[in-house]
Amino acid sequence: MDTPDQLSLRRYGASPGSHSHDHFQILLGLSGALELEVEGRGVRVATGGGCVIAPGDRHDFESAGGSLCLVLDSAHPAWAALARLPGAMTPPAQALPLAHYLASALQQGRPLALAHGPALLREAWLAAGHGPATQPYAAPGPTRRRPIDWPALQQWAARQWHTELTVADLAAQVHLSPSQFAARCQGDQGMGAMAWLRSQRLAQARLLRSTGMAVAEVARRTGYRSPSALTAALRRTQHP
Repeated sequence: MDTPDQLSLRRYGASPGSHSHDHFQILLGLSGALELEVEGRGVRVATGGGCVIAPGDRHDFESAGGSLCLVLDSAHPAWAALARLPGAMTPPAQALPLAHYLASALQQGRPLALAHGPALLREAWLAAGHGPATQPYAAPGPTRRRPIDWPALQQWAARQWHTELTVADLAAQVHLSPSQFAARCQGDQGMGAMAWLRSQRLAQARLLRSTGMAVAEVARRTGYRSPSALTAALRRTQHP
């Protein structure tokens, strides 16, 4: 980073991203909602909400409906205490109008906002009596990760066998980025996303075959390119 503290106005969209920084990154939601996964924790920065990401923390991010955030990249050590809090948080009341003013000033290219905005935002957010009282966002679950309803996802996938499903399709169904979903699948199911998808397709095919349905019809219903491809897949998994 060229300067120790730098303010910017950033729009996020449905295209997912993933990276880490060697500095603190402070996000304050101005509109929409930004979905992140920070070192395995689900974080949602909604309008009026905030998040402080510690240096080195890998974070994936996307916003299905679009979002606008005021972003401060900072090396100031005063942010360390907030970075240790899990999840999103509600910034102090005085930080929100300041954030909107700074966003407007950035859009209009006012040099004073660029020069003094980082210090003003830090002072407003970390003012005496407000830093420790900042409340973390209460996401569900002890690890603050959004749970995946695997049975529901399995049922949804079973209705899509006529299409060429991708990891991105599965991820979109559970509101995660492809990289987030791939990591979660490996952790929850013990296999990669495409391996999980193949296992579900094969399980459905095996179930249909057990009812006496013809191989050709089973292949058509479960998306195998030919009856012989289905037969070969069933044979490969017939014995442990």
